[in-house]
Amino acid sequence: MRVILAEDSVILREGLAHLLADAGVDVVGQTGDAEGLLELAGALRPDAVVVDIRMPPTHTDEGLRAAREIRERHPGVGILILSQYVETGSAVEIIMRDPRGCGYLLKDRVADIGELTDALKRVAAGESVIDPDVVARLISRRRVADALDKLTARELEVLALMAEGRSNEAITRRLSVGGKTTETHVRNIFTKLQLEQSLADHRRVLAVLAYLRA
Repeated sequence: MRVILAEDSVILREGLAHLLADAGVDVVGQTGDAEGLLELAGALRPDAVVVDIRMPPTHTDEGLRAAREIRERHPGVGILILSQYVETGSAVEIIMRDPRGCGYLLKDRVADIGELTDALKRVAAGESVIDPDVVARLISRRRVADALDKLTARELEVLALMAEGRSNEAITRRLSVGGKTTETHVRNIFTKLQLEQSLADHRRVLAVLAYLRA
């Protein structure tokens, strides 16, 4: 299997190349930017490419845009998208639009060379691969979005004000209600959206995100 690696971190890229070579994968090209990936893909016609979502110069979505172009120019090339974080927007959109030969893994998975090579073989064979953590996040997002239907009109109004960045005190003044009433509405919102208190995730932010994405 012939593979091209597109990753701007030289250390990670070289490490991946070494691990894949040891696993019997032929790494035919390496690059640190999206433009280089497009050039190599056209010249070398690999079985699959591994591309990071965020690449130079802006480190936003260059890798994704390159992946889209490869899908259009060379539909037979498998694409394995890597990301440091769970990003369930454009990356998943690419897969859902045409899942054949496309995959999305978190970089944590590359430590398991068996899992990485299996993913590459699958996308090269036209199958799709999605990281379990990404699937879990998508399911969680859908659950939270559906739960918005359980909110009362007043709770939705409170949530809309939260989305504007207003504090409980500001919401209380805006709605001309008591402070405890506002706290009850906010608490009910968290409960209905099933947002448990966590040090890692701020429930207020998660509630607002659910509202904005619905």
